[in-house]
Amino acid sequence: MAEFWTSFTTALAPFDVPITIVFYILGAFVFRWILLKLIDRSVKQIVSGVKKKRGVTDTQALSVRSPLAAVRTVQRTRTIGSVLTNIVNVVVVVILVVMIIAKIDPGILASLSILSAAVGAGLGFGAQRIVGDVLNGLFMVMEDQLGVGDVIDMGEATGVVEKVGVRITQIRDVEGTLWFVRNGEIQRVGSFSQGWNRIVFDLAVPYETSRAHVERVMLQAAKELTEDPDWMDYFIGTPEMWGMESISSDAVVLRLTIRVRPGTRWEVERELRARTQDALKSAEINLPSLKAIVLDGADGQPTAGGTA
Repeated sequence: MAEFWTSFTTALAPFDVPITIVFYILGAFVFRWILLKLIDRSVKQIVSGVKKKRGVTDTQALSVRSPLAAVRTVQRTRTIGSVLTNIVNVVVVVILVVMIIAKIDPGILASLSILSAAVGAGLGFGAQRIVGDVLNGLFMVMEDQLGVGDVIDMGEATGVVEKVGVRITQIRDVEGTLWFVRNGEIQRVGSFSQGWNRIVFDLAVPYETSRAHVERVMLQAAKELTEDPDWMDYFIGTPEMWGMESISSDAVVLRLTIRVRPGTRWEVERELRARTQDALKSAEINLPSLKAIVLDGADGQPTAGGTA
């Protein structure tokens, strides 16, 4: 038996390097699979736990029925899971390449270190940008600036965050365009998915129309919407009439605001406009021509009686 194993190992000696490389590759795939399974399982356990605790089955329902902290826990967990997955992929590939090179020729690593020192000055700027992208992406996730599923505004790109990578963040805008944004280039992030949103509804009415009457109609329409069982869960607080925002010889602009749950602003705003139109028709209040509307108030800023 000893002679058999000796002859067997002797016969395989010429294939030692290829066989070792194959084992390295298989080991890397197994190691990567185990880590990704652990990450995926941890993320699913946290998300499922939050959903089960809140009595919902999907994240969309969670965003309507659950406290904001629960929604952020789900979104942040998924984002961190995405980032960790990317890090695992990169680290495993780098380690695998280094091990294979070392097995083929240990002297190559020494040569590569010398070569890298020689070209380090030339690649320094590019490396700094890559490191900056990675660090900025990690800090954005750790500081909860954004998460997968968030609706954000980055200036050039506005939409839903689909993926947060080690170096790139992917955003899908309302037209379906997928934007790839380098994390190091992100200077500001406006989030529509944290805390609360405010609907700012401006309505231009004829100069001669009773302003108090129109305000009552607008406020009543908004209150009916907030009391509707199908919509009441979307709101945080009650409607506020901020009053006259601007005035001209043809029309006055009245402003009404409501706080809503994050990410629900647009659908609630559309429903509010539709109900306000029906209420105005019932009250026989006609609106001026679009050419007569002057929206020169301070957009987004409260007037007397409003709260920021």
